Amino acid sequence: MRHVIFRVEKERYGLPLSAVREVVVPPERFTRVPRAPPAITGVMNLRGRVVTVVELRQLLSLPEGPTPSARVVLLDRGRRDLGLLVTDVDGIEAVERVSAAPGKLTPAVRGVARLGGLGVTVLDPEGLDAAVVALFTHSK
Repeated sequence: MRHVIFRVEKERYGLPLSAVREVVVPPERFTRVPRAPPAITGVMNLRGRVVTVVELRQLLSLPEGPTPSARVVLLDRGRRDLGLLVTDVDGIEAVERVSAAPGKLTPAVRGVARLGGLGVTVLDPEGLDAAVVALFTHSK
């Protein structure tokens, strides 16, 4: 199955190509959403549609570092527009086998795979979507 491979800093992640609508360069500034959880970077206007953008680093509870701002990976979630702020996109690769990841997994992580001798964390689009929804339901 083909996956979009991207990075948050030096760590590589993948999402099934069928779950990604497109990859765009983010605007210079996002519109902040008052009282939104910290993982919500803000919203952006993309061809007349309002897209909620989430910083993937915070959604997955990764260590703090410089805020990435290179690309927004737009998920194909039907009527809801959701973007993931990532450091960069490496391309599209065939991922043959996804193995269980060691340790405690979040619903957003499907497992790990090897590409070109390097590890890739494969994400689950439904799990990411559920994690974003949980941000709003738990922040009240």
